[in-house]
Amino acid sequence: MAATAAERVVIENCAIATVDEGGTEFAAGHLVLAGNRIESVGAGRAPEDLQGVVRRIDATGHLATPGLVNTHHHFYQWITRGLATDHNLFDWLTALYPTWARIDEPMVHAAAQGSLAMMARGGVTTAMDHHYVFPRGAGDLSGAIVRAARDMGVRFTLARGSMDRGASDGGLPPDFAVEGLDEALAATEATVKEHHDASPDAMTQVAVAPCSPFSVSTDLMRRGAELARSLGVRLHTHGSETVEEEKFCHELFGMGPTDYFESTGWLGEDVWMAHCVHMNDADIAAFARTGTGVAHCPSSNARLAAGIARVPDLIAAGVPVGLGVDGTASNESGELHTELRNAVLVNRLGPHREAALTARQSLRLGTIGGAKVLGRAADTGSLEPGKLADLVLWKMDTLAHSSIADPVTALVLGAPAPVTASFVNGRQIVADGRLTTVDEDAVARATRDEARRLARIAARG
Repeated sequence: MAATAAERVVIENCAIATVDEGGTEFAAGHLVLAGNRIESVGAGRAPEDLQGVVRRIDATGHLATPGLVNTHHHFYQWITRGLATDHNLFDWLTALYPTWARIDEPMVHAAAQGSLAMMARGGVTTAMDHHYVFPRGAGDLSGAIVRAARDMGVRFTLARGSMDRGASDGGLPPDFAVEGLDEALAATEATVKEHHDASPDAMTQVAVAPCSPFSVSTDLMRRGAELARSLGVRLHTHGSETVEEEKFCHELFGMGPTDYFESTGWLGEDVWMAHCVHMNDADIAAFARTGTGVAHCPSSNARLAAGIARVPDLIAAGVPVGLGVDGTASNESGELHTELRNAVLVNRLGPHREAALTARQSLRLGTIGGAKVLGRAADTGSLEPGKLADLVLWKMDTLAHSSIADPVTALVLGAPAPVTASFVNGRQIVADGRLTTVDEDAVARATRDEARRLARIAARG
């Protein structure tokens, strides 16, 4: 998009981590935004003779980074946080599916607002939601989620999920929580046609996303992949999250998850999978060979005792890896910044120990890594001229960080840094730690009310 001089915003006097291919950083630098794009990035102050500058931001004491990119989430779970806190994945799902199967459109909209608000005020500029629970008569759930993201002002990918394998067919969800095969495919296609924008600066995109091998039939996996590719959109699902899933796949399909995914057309550069904790060398090689991406969710994996993903090995093999919050029923904080820190700490508990991940590698996972996983790295995920103006100013001169000399280390390993400003598509959506697009207090009230309403409905059975 060509910008006029009147659209320029100048940000200067801040440290900058561009997260470009060469890892360029500036101890004191500037950015010029023109319309919804970054016009220039460099050391020192911006030129004084720039024409049509409508705003100059003195960002002294701040670190500028690309906006964080969340690659896996379940927004609706915002209203079921704090439940089943001592369960593994399968027991946790069994405990919560009967409640989740009673959600409706107002609940989903409020939960999406809560999830998005918590992420956005913590530096997320590109979010995604994997929504796969569609009770009959619940209303337009996909539309409610898209509306919440649009009103919040974040860039967004809706992964339209589905489940057609209920308990009577050997799956985990109760039968009343699943859709029919043809019904799920038709609804997914309609969602893509209504909401997907294929343009480079799209604010809303849609992916095809059957939920998981243990809640989806093989027909839905195969036909879902065919549908996605016929529509030109990406594919997303859960994969290799737990040892129980590995056992389930061997018992039901006679092969492990990765081989099963390959047999159904679910490996490729247009695919990303959540978790990928229990993968052997052959699995990692298959992902690398096909360009299949991974959403690493360290907090959720720890909460559900799923294990430690082999992130250093995935990165070394060339697998695209981003970070994910996962649903807030298994990660109650709902902040992606937490995942930057936990990705480093959790992976250092694995076999690579202190060599597992650095702070800068973690920041890459949370920015350009996530953009690659979502298929958007050409336009976002790093601070480079021509890319979309999606960026965050983190305040690094407060008590929490001021004695840490390296701002990237301070951001990743320190306490959550205050967000002074967050821009999406050139529009500021956070100012001094508060959202500018929605009333946070109203969102908090709505999510509390809808959580209580859902709990009452679930209690009645």
